[in-house]
Amino acid sequence: MQLILVRHALPQRSEDTADPPLAELGHEQAARIPAALARFAVARTVSSTQLRARQTGSVLAAELGSTLESDERLTEYDRDFGGYVPIELARTEFRDAFDRIKAGHLPEEVDEDAFRTRVLVGIDAAVSGVEHTDTVVVFAHGGVINILLQDILQTPTVLGFPIDYCSITRILYSRNGSRSVAAVNETQHVWDLLPRNRDRSANSTESS
Repeated sequence: MQLILVRHALPQRSEDTADPPLAELGHEQAARIPAALARFAVARTVSSTQLRARQTGSVLAAELGSTLESDERLTEYDRDFGGYVPIELARTEFRDAFDRIKAGHLPEEVDEDAFRTRVLVGIDAAVSGVEHTDTVVVFAHGGVINILLQDILQTPTVLGFPIDYCSITRILYSRNGSRSVAAVNETQHVWDLLPRNRDRSANSTESS
């Protein structure tokens, strides 16, 4: 069985909620997912209950003509925060918090053990009951994806991998229940739509 984890697309900035909708660029990113996953026989789609994940996952579910299931346990560690600032902006506006995340650590106010427990239970539920040949696609968040990767690979820090918007991470489950990581943070399908690459391209154009 294959589990595909897709991080949500780029959301809007929000000063008053940790659950903002997708930005215009985020909708463009999400539209790339069906083609990127077309070669897989997707049996189930599941999403975090946060809006940015549901909006990202709804594109694939509509393409498949299936129902996008949702699970609160797959929400991000920031779900109870008072706002949402995309990581690209946090680099300059909230440097201390940005550096902590980039060093692989969750924000100090997050209960790491509780976050890990609920995420792993949610992942187990998402893959429960499917056939060995099936593919399950989960639309979630960078922290959620990293929790599963740490559980499999035993990385020393929680946030051990950079996980880009709409990136694809693939986990293979054997018949005996063992798990292996097949790919992490695949981004070729949205490479030109990632903010850092767009900024780099714009700067290159301006200097030429």
